[in-house]
Amino acid sequence: MTKVIDCLVNVHFGETEQQPDWMLKVRDDYFKGPKSMFAQPDLGQLLDEMDELGVARAILMYNMVRPSATALKFTTARPDRFALAVNGVDLLRPVATLRTLTALVADLPVVYTTVGASFWGDGRYPPSDAVYYPLYYKCAELGLPLCMNTGIPGPPIPGEVQHPIHLDLVCVRFPELKLCMIHGADPWWDVAIRLLIKYANLRLMTSAWSPKRLPDSLIHYMRSRGSDKVIFGSDWPVLSMRRVVPEALALDLPDDVREKYLYANARDFFFGDRIPPA
Repeated sequence: MTKVIDCLVNVHFGETEQQPDWMLKVRDDYFKGPKSMFAQPDLGQLLDEMDELGVARAILMYNMVRPSATALKFTTARPDRFALAVNGVDLLRPVATLRTLTALVADLPVVYTTVGASFWGDGRYPPSDAVYYPLYYKCAELGLPLCMNTGIPGPPIPGEVQHPIHLDLVCVRFPELKLCMIHGADPWWDVAIRLLIKYANLRLMTSAWSPKRLPDSLIHYMRSRGSDKVIFGSDWPVLSMRRVVPEALALDLPDDVREKYLYANARDFFFGDRIPPA
């Protein structure tokens, strides 16, 4: 069985008694998901799903403003199977929040941080805006990968700021920054691919995308010059591992490219020498 690292997993949904309306709309209108999508996950059941599908490790989302007790519990119980991705950086008050991020990276198994331009500031700040620069500098200094949402978001919020072209200037000014586009890049896949070709420090994660729905242009890029550039993620439980791992295995990819997509690219980009991957 091909070994897998699932690079985006949510275990915190069940900690909130009532999800915000936009999350309910995403579940009901966009993903057509079951009511159980926001239930509290069970560690044993999640591990069973991972074991069934060859998922050696999962990266759990963790908010620095509203820390997830579930993510911490799972990571503490099974540090060999789980790591953390931190979000919640206050880009308008960066000094204190970046000190907190630095401390979390030192104390916890954090392998990346993340921000989505559409999800804060009423979508007024594209990634090329200088308001992000302290975060870019700190991530580059720490050697911490940064994941940024690209593509039109599912919730009814402004989407233009997540056009991947905004990362062009970021890559020019911060070549030392390990940067990854997450949740695909729809409808701007060709722009994202062109940027991946152009910049050595840039990657793309297919989280929140059914692998069978990925565009032919991306599959062709993976088969040719992009075998090291595309990374697997599910966005579990929004998309279950039981759905997306078999779909990824069924993609028309050479075995070595499939192994990179599902495991090696994440191992090399997110874990490196800091946290040994499973």
